[in-house]
Amino acid sequence: MEGLVTASAAVPGADWSGRRVFITGHTGFKGSWLCLWLQMLGAEIAGYALDPPTTPSLFESAKVATGMQSIHGDVRNPDLLRKAMQAFAPQVVFHLAAQSLVRVSYAEPLQTLATNVMGTANLLECVRQTPSVRAVVVVTSDKCYENRQWVWPYRENDALGGHDPYSASKACAELVTSSFRSSFFGGPQKAAIATARAGNVIGGGDWALDRLVPDLMRNFSTGQVVRIRQPRALRPWQHVLEPVRGYLLLAQALLQHGHAFGEAWNFGPHNESIRPVEWIAKWIAQQWGGGVRWEIDGGEHPHEAHTLTLDSAKVARRLGWRPSLILEEALALTVNWYQEFYAGGDAREACLEQIGAYRRKAG
Repeated sequence: MEGLVTASAAVPGADWSGRRVFITGHTGFKGSWLCLWLQMLGAEIAGYALDPPTTPSLFESAKVATGMQSIHGDVRNPDLLRKAMQAFAPQVVFHLAAQSLVRVSYAEPLQTLATNVMGTANLLECVRQTPSVRAVVVVTSDKCYENRQWVWPYRENDALGGHDPYSASKACAELVTSSFRSSFFGGPQKAAIATARAGNVIGGGDWALDRLVPDLMRNFSTGQVVRIRQPRALRPWQHVLEPVRGYLLLAQALLQHGHAFGEAWNFGPHNESIRPVEWIAKWIAQQWGGGVRWEIDGGEHPHEAHTLTLDSAKVARRLGWRPSLILEEALALTVNWYQEFYAGGDAREACLEQIGAYRRKAG
């Protein structure tokens, strides 16, 4: 399409040095990797989140709090969130705080909706009251789409929806963000706001329950048999550093070009990285070695999407972002991280080494 503004940087660079960045959900898996990358780039960071959601956690294992402010707070508390944001006066805000598990959303639907929908509304209202903010990236999910179980990848202008409370909450977060953007952030002096949708993210330091790769790593480390659900379900697997690079590039584009990039963006993997759950389990078991085993859990389980893939053509064309890792590379990085961790390695050093290697590859 003619007349569209484009940005072509492949890897986030020196323009993050000294930049003030506020991150919600910094104690989570993806938030921890984002903080570590920004620390490498020299940013000044304040994080706002509840305690790490798991034990162990990447946040604590990799000493992510080193060199940044870490504020204990709930996005469902707008007064505390506003005070923290205004006191720090950030230029960039990344919103990652969320209840992020489909199965938990069945058990706790109201908590999921309160955190993911009202938490997003609270965040945007706080941005509205913080004049220093110039760019906001709201991280949602590929599950925000109305999943029609078809073979075609979803584009950013496809319908939103959600069968389960988690998916519905992410669709609502997209609608809330769009509404705030249209109602309150249209002027040239207002913050530019975008949403980012990624696929099934893997990588070292994820210990969430009822998630395939963490379940495999946790049980393989102790020699236990792993039971997996929906072995034939297709998922778009990608290493956590792929979307994190996308979030950073998107924030840079918002800072440089403003509202021209204030819209929704897909960050999906190569088509070859769309594999069934069973394929992933077999590959990881073979890579781990030692005769580890897994089996299919034949019990009844809540509904989960069988097929969901993303079309990332827009982000490739306008932002210059493309996945840099093939699936086997992403899986190898993940398995190597966990094996090093369980052997007593330094989690922070392992993360920084992987970020450095990834930056060189992506650049």
